[in-house]
Amino acid sequence: MTIYITVEQVDALLGPTWAPDDQKSRAVLMANTWLTNLGLPGFDPVPDDVIQAGAEIAREAAAGNIYGSKETGVMSKSVDADGVSSSKTYSVTSKTISAGESFALALLARYLGTGQVKIVRG
Repeated sequence: MTIYITVEQVDALLGPTWAPDDQKSRAVLMANTWLTNLGLPGFDPVPDDVIQAGAEIAREAAAGNIYGSKETGVMSKSVDADGVSSSKTYSVTSKTISAGESFALALLARYLGTGQVKIVRG
């Protein structure tokens, strides 16, 4: 795992109250894991927008919005009570993205690219 952000950096960007002190280290660990799993290029030093994105993800992680539990394998749910029924069908790949996660992805968009590589022949 690559270290993109630290607790100190998140505190500097978001203020010291972004999470309880006992949750900060784990939230930053989760943010660094999230960033690493995106396949970002190596940075030296880490750009400010990547640090900001990491801070946003750390805040979301502390709030329980990153790497939360998820239900898989269920495509449909129905409830029937006293003749009234309700039914919902979800894709097993659907995922709700928090506002902070969406903002972080926007900050990182230029680093994520399209997966295409320009080839120049000499």
